[in-house]
Amino acid sequence: MNYFISLALVATLAACSSTPKEDYEKRAYQERQRQEKAVETSISNAPRWMTETPTSTNAVFAAASGTSSDMTMSDWKAKMVAYGKICIAAGGRVSQQGKMFLQDNAETNVESSELVIKTMCPAVDITGTEVREIKRVAEGTRYRTYVLVALPTGDANLLQKRKDAIEAARRAQVRSVEAFKELETQ
Repeated sequence: MNYFISLALVATLAACSSTPKEDYEKRAYQERQRQEKAVETSISNAPRWMTETPTSTNAVFAAASGTSSDMTMSDWKAKMVAYGKICIAAGGRVSQQGKMFLQDNAETNVESSELVIKTMCPAVDITGTEVREIKRVAEGTRYRTYVLVALPTGDANLLQKRKDAIEAARRAQVRSVEAFKELETQ
């Protein structure tokens, strides 16, 4: 029985010792708590399609999120990441470069890292990509946008079919002029 009382006393003392006592330590603690809550909120507010992206035989889907102090910029960031994912799924290329610096001493660790990603889609046409769903939430003084985009494939992509038909008509027009010139030279 004394063992359980001692264990409870140790747990109480440990809890008290982890609570910041000094003002600046309290500020740092509160800031960490705020940041943790923001991350938990962004996860709990995320729609199901952020982690369970839909699948279809007639479309490719991608989900992304973005944050900003401006709602339009938040939307734009989320869409650009999602369009990049669609591009890659449709055969685009990605190049990536990273740098990392880590300094460690007895007191602290300092880390600085950068990642630059360039998505290239010169040969991949994502015409017909559409925003399927969008959800915006407030995170303190910032907006978070969750977006789900879809690229219909094959006959389901009416915009691509129209674009292809217009291009075929243009090529036929050019070729018909060339063909008549060829007839005149014979």
